[in-house]
Amino acid sequence: MTTAFITGITGMVGSHLADYLLEKTEWEIVGLQRWRSPLDNLGHLLERANRRDRLKLVYGDLRDTLSIDKVIMDAKPDYVFHLAAQSFPRTSFDAPLDTLDANIQGTTRVLEAVRQHCPAAIVHVCSSSEVFGRVPKEKLPIDEECTFHPASPYAISKVGTDLVGRFYAEAYGMTVMTTRMFTHTGPRRGDVFAESSFAKQIALAEAGFIEPVIRVGNLKSLRTIADVRDAVHAYFLLVTVNPQAGEYYNIGGQHTAEIGEILDHLISLSSLKNDLKIEVDPDRLRPIDADLQVPDTSKFSHHTGWHPQISFEQTMLDLLAYWRDRVRDEGNRFLQR
Repeated sequence: MTTAFITGITGMVGSHLADYLLEKTEWEIVGLQRWRSPLDNLGHLLERANRRDRLKLVYGDLRDTLSIDKVIMDAKPDYVFHLAAQSFPRTSFDAPLDTLDANIQGTTRVLEAVRQHCPAAIVHVCSSSEVFGRVPKEKLPIDEECTFHPASPYAISKVGTDLVGRFYAEAYGMTVMTTRMFTHTGPRRGDVFAESSFAKQIALAEAGFIEPVIRVGNLKSLRTIADVRDAVHAYFLLVTVNPQAGEYYNIGGQHTAEIGEILDHLISLSSLKNDLKIEVDPDRLRPIDADLQVPDTSKFSHHTGWHPQISFEQTMLDLLAYWRDRVRDEGNRFLQR
């Protein structure tokens, strides 16, 4: 029996990865959740989890060494997808120590437990494109050897995550690989991220819960967008196609646009497209921003054959549909962000 262990299974990426593995493999899946984690993203899978139909949810916390050690010891997985993190760059400015603990020390706790209990496991450590931070235009597109210049406590924590993953591969001979995933979005994307916040606000305005005003931050930041469903396919190939211990890869989409262009596209899909107004909200601006995030993904594509399959237009349609469904079903439970 092959077992995959997913930290952060309740998040957008973790839940989509669970969907992918349940559909495409026969693996057993053990997912790590914090006791207070909302289960919205796993609602469609909870019946399976309750029946232990190839899916088991276990409690633990990246900040708690004993809990991480126990769940890894019990599961003894063949594959580990370490996705859990304090993943909100803007939040990290307000909670830097919490971010550093969860992401750097939390990764160390996971890898140390794997080293002790299942050292032959193939491990994916999820870093972030944010490690590159403020990249000069002449270095675009960003390849794996681009210098790190992190622009937030979150990005600093992901530099640590990245280096810890490679250290365990080199020091202990473990098959650990690190990814720097560039912007990825789609259904279940948290509303603290720009494009998802826009889609949510549009859905709330269409339903009459808020005025037709979209509050925004920096609209000039340049991003390459991928679909989360393409991302989890990439993660599966990472651990199954000739995995190389200690390697690190940039992964990302093919559609590059400024945040303002992404907003314009979402507005064009709305029934209120002629009525929506845009206002800059100072609370949405970071003290410093990683404003050029365009990847060179050739290293990963050459190794695995992976290429994005889902278009930017389809991703945006699905993201907006996701928020329209949630607003329809749950209405004014949502606070605007």
